[in-house]
Amino acid sequence: MSQIKNFTKGFIKENPVFVLLLGLCPTLGVTTSAINGLGMGLATTFVLVGSNLVVSVVRNVIPDKVRIPSFILIIASFVTIVELVMQAYLPGLFDALGLFIPLIVVNCIVLGRAEAFASKNNIGSSLIDGLGMGLGFSFALTLLGAVRELLGAGAIFGFNLIDGDLMLVFILAPGAFIALGYLVAIINKFNKA
Repeated sequence: MSQIKNFTKGFIKENPVFVLLLGLCPTLGVTTSAINGLGMGLATTFVLVGSNLVVSVVRNVIPDKVRIPSFILIIASFVTIVELVMQAYLPGLFDALGLFIPLIVVNCIVLGRAEAFASKNNIGSSLIDGLGMGLGFSFALTLLGAVRELLGAGAIFGFNLIDGDLMLVFILAPGAFIALGYLVAIINKFNKA
């Protein structure tokens, strides 16, 4: 039962974007479309799961003095894997996400989960936690990207749904803040109910 609780807390009670307000730089920067949000979310999920796994395995071996630098090195290794695979097999998405892929290394969600959870728990719990938080982050980025894309371009995942006058501000940076603010308010309303 606690494994399910660890998995679902990233979606609902401790969603990194909507509740904890972590990782807002990539959240606001890449969510001009649903596909960009999904791509960034899944890349971060891979890094979260992989780094949580490795940190959990080596948690008793790493001395306290070099704990954080070691975690960053582990995270950077998984980010490099994501970057190279994405560059080779998804060059369009890689170009769209640009600088935000290497910035996963310093994403507070990834380092925070390594420090707060994976370094103190077993492998199974750490994997579940990384997957839950990563998929919650992916959900948040995809939802925000879909809202922005629908209101700003009249499409979702590139499929045109609305013709006519649109609110182009949602594709621009101010639209990210506006859409995120409304989504945070809606999610918090449901969490308190």
